Amino acid sequence: MKTWPAPTVPTIEPSGVLPTFHSTLTGRREQFAPRVEGVATLYVCGITPYDSTHMGHAMTYHSADLMRRILLDAGLDVRFAENVTDVDDPLFERAQRDDIDWRELADREVAKFVGDMEALRIIPPHHFESVSEAVDAIADAANQLLERGMLYPVANEDGSSDWYQEYALTGGTGLVEQMDREEALAIFAERGGDPQREGKKDPLDPLVWQAHRPGEPSFDSRALGPGRPGWHVECLCIAERGLGMPIDLEIGGNDLVFPHHEMGHVHALGLGLDTFATLWAHVGMVAYQGEKMSKSLGNLVFISRLTADGVDPAAIRLALLAHHYRTDWEWSDDQLREAEQRLRAYREASQQRPTDAAVVEDLRRALRDDLDTPRALEVLDRWADGMGGSAAATPGAGSIRIADAVDALLGVRL
Repeated sequence: MKTWPAPTVPTIEPSGVLPTFHSTLTGRREQFAPRVEGVATLYVCGITPYDSTHMGHAMTYHSADLMRRILLDAGLDVRFAENVTDVDDPLFERAQRDDIDWRELADREVAKFVGDMEALRIIPPHHFESVSEAVDAIADAANQLLERGMLYPVANEDGSSDWYQEYALTGGTGLVEQMDREEALAIFAERGGDPQREGKKDPLDPLVWQAHRPGEPSFDSRALGPGRPGWHVECLCIAERGLGMPIDLEIGGNDLVFPHHEMGHVHALGLGLDTFATLWAHVGMVAYQGEKMSKSLGNLVFISRLTADGVDPAAIRLALLAHHYRTDWEWSDDQLREAEQRLRAYREASQQRPTDAAVVEDLRRALRDDLDTPRALEVLDRWADGMGGSAAATPGAGSIRIADAVDALLGVRL
């Protein structure tokens, strides 16, 4: 799948210092430690392309982009992969509703997404692949799970079978054991699971391969019959194809903690890996009009609509940067106006005070501390107000233009 053109990112002397990120699994901040020296592997769960990119999507991909940028500043070779979930129930339901072929709908919405990512100056992934492109590899993984004794069939009325992985054979990250059982079942049902399905050994067992249903695409899985893959195994296979497994960091919205990321890890264990990722990082939800921004509710603020109305994408990034990536927050027009004021102030300051080594170091320190973007903006606010930074500069930082540092580290062009 074709990505978007890469933005021109200024080359600045790397700090060489590894950042810390909050680990969802341990609940602690941990210094990033790549499995292979000098190389970082990152995967972000991509869109299901049945509607345009909204502010909640933007927050996730913007946050992943910031993680990538601060790892680049640490001097690492960052390898990045992202999927497109073009084989999934919401896409098929929308295609049927709108009387359009599912592939045409996916292509249309992916094109919009690519345009939004280019406008926001998100660095494109090295590996950008849809489920439909990777389905043969996903089928291979499903067959390997079968051969390893991890799967069992649940019969359908037409005589076909859906295939589930037995969670109890591997366990997971320990997350499920920490959750209240009823809460886990409720969340599983809300987020794409089928705990009520008769014939499952455990209501939380994840679907690996679903038999063909009328009106849906069908792919050959060999031993499992014609059908399509389950959601969680799709990400595992695309991450493996793009990066190898295990990876260093998996990123997604905090609504993916369970079951999606948990069950992706379960599939990895089922295939004999020791983990899916070393570290999981999760991005907060964006609300609008009092509720989480979501396609199902329709309370969406679209990136494309803002840019069509003349909003500078740099101001959109600054509006996102005002919130720590792990926090839930609510979008408002006032925040956009504040971001536009910030952008004007920063651009004026970049002309009047183009260099300040301490400001660059303060900016880096804020971002290395679990992407503390509100603190990073405070650093830039002080600079724009005519005050310098407080940190002792690292060697070479004095020659870095602040505008170049802001562009390289925050993706905001001044």
